[in-house]
Amino acid sequence: MPVEFLTDEQAARYGRYQGDPTPEQLTQFFFLSEADLRLVTERRRPENELGFAVQLGTLRFLGTFLQNPLDTPSVVVTHLAQQLRIEPGEFRNYALRAATRHSHRQAIIAALDYRDFDGFQAFRLTRWIYAQLALSASRPSVLFDLATARLIEQRIVLPGVTVLARLIARVRERFTARTFEGLSQRLNPAQKAALGALLVLPENDWQTPLERLRTPPTHISTSALYQAIHRIEQIRAVGVGTVDLSDVPESRQAVLVRHALTVRAQLIERLGEDRRLATLLVFVQHLERTATDDVLDMFGSVMNDLALRGEANRRRERLRSLQDLDQAALLLREAVAVLLDPDVPPEQVRPLAFERLGEASLRAATLTVQELASPDDDPAPEALSGAYATVRRFLRSFLLTVPLSGTAGAKPLLDALGFLKRMDEPGGGKPKWTAAPRDFVTKPWERRVFPQKDEVDHQAYTLCALDRLGQALKRREVFVERSERHGDPRAELLQGTAWEDVRDDVCRALNRSLEVRGELDMWRLELDSAYREVEQHLAQNQSLTLTVQDGQPQLRLTAPEVLDDPPSLTKLRAQVAARLPVIDLAELLMEVHAFTGLADAFTHVADGKSRVSDLPLSVCAVLLAQACNIGLKAVARPDVPALTLSRLSWVGQNYVRADTITAANARLVNAQDDLPLARAWGGGEVASADGLRFVVPVRTIHAGWNSKYFGAQRGVTYYNFTSDQFTGFHGIVIPGTLRDSLYILAGLLEQQTRLNPREIMADTHGYSDVVFGLFALLGYKFSPRLADLPDQRFWRLDREADYGALNDLGRHTLNERLIAAHWEDMLRLAGSLKLGKVGATSVMRTLQRGGSLSSLGRAVAELGRIEKTLYLLNYVHDKAYRARILRQLNRGEQRHSVARVVFHGHKGELRQRYREGMEDQLGALGLVVNAIVLWNTRYLDVALTELRQAGEPVLEEDVARLTPLLHEHVNMLGKYDFTLPEEIAQGQLRRLRDPNTLEAYLEQIEL
Repeated sequence: MPVEFLTDEQAARYGRYQGDPTPEQLTQFFFLSEADLRLVTERRRPENELGFAVQLGTLRFLGTFLQNPLDTPSVVVTHLAQQLRIEPGEFRNYALRAATRHSHRQAIIAALDYRDFDGFQAFRLTRWIYAQLALSASRPSVLFDLATARLIEQRIVLPGVTVLARLIARVRERFTARTFEGLSQRLNPAQKAALGALLVLPENDWQTPLERLRTPPTHISTSALYQAIHRIEQIRAVGVGTVDLSDVPESRQAVLVRHALTVRAQLIERLGEDRRLATLLVFVQHLERTATDDVLDMFGSVMNDLALRGEANRRRERLRSLQDLDQAALLLREAVAVLLDPDVPPEQVRPLAFERLGEASLRAATLTVQELASPDDDPAPEALSGAYATVRRFLRSFLLTVPLSGTAGAKPLLDALGFLKRMDEPGGGKPKWTAAPRDFVTKPWERRVFPQKDEVDHQAYTLCALDRLGQALKRREVFVERSERHGDPRAELLQGTAWEDVRDDVCRALNRSLEVRGELDMWRLELDSAYREVEQHLAQNQSLTLTVQDGQPQLRLTAPEVLDDPPSLTKLRAQVAARLPVIDLAELLMEVHAFTGLADAFTHVADGKSRVSDLPLSVCAVLLAQACNIGLKAVARPDVPALTLSRLSWVGQNYVRADTITAANARLVNAQDDLPLARAWGGGEVASADGLRFVVPVRTIHAGWNSKYFGAQRGVTYYNFTSDQFTGFHGIVIPGTLRDSLYILAGLLEQQTRLNPREIMADTHGYSDVVFGLFALLGYKFSPRLADLPDQRFWRLDREADYGALNDLGRHTLNERLIAAHWEDMLRLAGSLKLGKVGATSVMRTLQRGGSLSSLGRAVAELGRIEKTLYLLNYVHDKAYRARILRQLNRGEQRHSVARVVFHGHKGELRQRYREGMEDQLGALGLVVNAIVLWNTRYLDVALTELRQAGEPVLEEDVARLTPLLHEHVNMLGKYDFTLPEEIAQGQLRRLRDPNTLEAYLEQIEL
């Protein structure tokens, strides 16, 4: 295809039959009414009547005509022939007459009130595409699907696939150029001067203001937080934050931001005036958002550190005071014994207790218990009790600099923060503490914040408000307007006329109906069928056991038997592994570039061109240095111009970045998809998601704690996605080990490869009802491996259905009314995600608020319970399904093992301070692992061919279980030489090893 964004799958299904139509579709599109019969019988010969009818139904069904009528499924021809009482074989005669077919097409178009895709229709579609681009930053492939649905809705005959793809590509290019022009004209003279001053180096300083502002904080403390807040104030002082950039596509803004973020200020200064001002304008606005994110992240970390230190102090103090508490408790026990003694008259209890134990001793013991015994389940109030002096250092600046808003449920908290803000204002007229808002204070805090009825402890009040603010920011109940990650995702959803304009197109793209009743009936039928199938085969299912424990029915699956690999597979693995050529990793990368153009995807950050000599050599060296975590000095060679340290550093800054790594990775994934052997492993429709953990020993705010994975240090998780062809098609860097389910959907929606996985596997930590619901809305299938199956609930839609032995198991009934009430909002949410209007991570955080879901979140979760129940029933019923999930997850684990071997430098620790550096380095790691997978797949295919030619038995079921995740033959250590033999550089393959030689035998012993 001349347009790279169009996938083979899209091209294959565009304007063509995908298998036989269903009986319902035959009835809907290929039934000939009386008007149709009158039109058909106007033709003179039987073959013309049948051919005319076939083309009539094809246009109704596909929205276009077939180039070759013989591609029509036989079931369609037979169905129409029976209605016309004509032999189906007559259709072959019709297919030979092109002129007749053409005249018939014009008659059919007129009869069905269709229109050809002419110049006028192309103009109308162009305007519609412009409107879509102005609405959202849709991917070209998504835009292609929407345009197809639009043409069908307008009853316009679909043009050729290449025509439509080229039109979309051309309009996107023009739109980007047009929106970029004139950005500098939106600035007034003062704003232009302020932007220009960012590039001027002050006297006696070694950094320009731009370089100082774009350097984010690297450590967490109250003083660093105060400096980060001051950084926001400096950015806002430039005065361009209010310039409207809503019409500038996000993709174009990202390019400008990346340029300004990576290159030196002197290079930005050399740009033309309009381009320089536009770059700085977009970048400063981006910088304000990211600086705000840094402040909010640091605020959360500071509050967390204060709580952890306070909790540690509380435990130490509690251990120290246990002896005092025990003595006081023993004394009070004796007093209670007097109280409970039946021989002591009630009127003598008090005097006798004072006489025996002493009044002063009892009062002192009571005070001791009151001070040392904590009645609160939540330790936060006591842990933070000594942190007021610390938070006062940044509180006023934080509240003045970071504008907060939130949901209706967060209003009491926002009122309290507003009250604290007014209390810090200089001058008189401050409100009284007795007027402070109280509704936000939780029960564990009440005793400390309000020690007496009309008394307010202002220190505890402040700490309670900040503690609640940290929680509200995590749950997205409180938002910050100018923020990348903490903004209000609801504001980004399609709304009003914008939603109404694309509603029908979105429904078609999602294959959903606005009428919820039909959708619910479909789910009811699917659930009913799944329950009955499991119940019918329950006795024959040897792996499944239905038990009752504490009155609750539970399903249990026995552990699968460990099956030994067949001898033929073991032999085949050894045979192909012994034939793989031994190669250095540097040579492997250069060879992969030779047949994929890997390095050609790396373009200059400024002009998008590659104009330097031997750029592939430099790019491969930088990728290897990053992927192996060894630094540029290890691959630099002063005698090779393309490998000098200065050249590699320059290439790393200007060519190797997130968007070029993504483009290069797409080339490798697509090249793997083209290989027949990879197709034997899978078609790209299935993927798995899992996290790879890295310790980050340097000071950074973009790492988190988790003693299980990082010990006493901080770390990050590289959450990556592996296809059933063993390639990684996307990766996301996560600070610490945040809940993985937040990122699964983001990986599917954001990936830029040809693959279109529709089913994804994950471990238990990636599961939630909301994830199931969003996957279902977007047409994906979620298949996690659940470790807690006995604790899962099974749901039903039909309350009265009889499922026999499964009745008690599926006793929970779903709330249909909740789904029906929010159905359009759910479609609007799914459409916003599909069109890229809102990020999947932000939406997930908004819907998932621990135990307090929003009403829309509850509706999505209710839908998720339907999909989860269907999944669970299939999971316990189908042994092959469980094996397929396990097999795909194992592929992800094997890929992680190879990545660990590649990332061997610096003890396998990630030593990047900033998020961009982490993303670039781990993106390079994923790219290099994909290069190894692709190289291995090519040579495995050659080895299999050689074995077949030699007469060795090669079973297809064994080939399907081979893996390209092999690395023993790849040398990743030592001296790195990026030169290639001439014949390899020209596209030839290396000679396979002969496993029967002495050299091969010694290598096997060494391995």
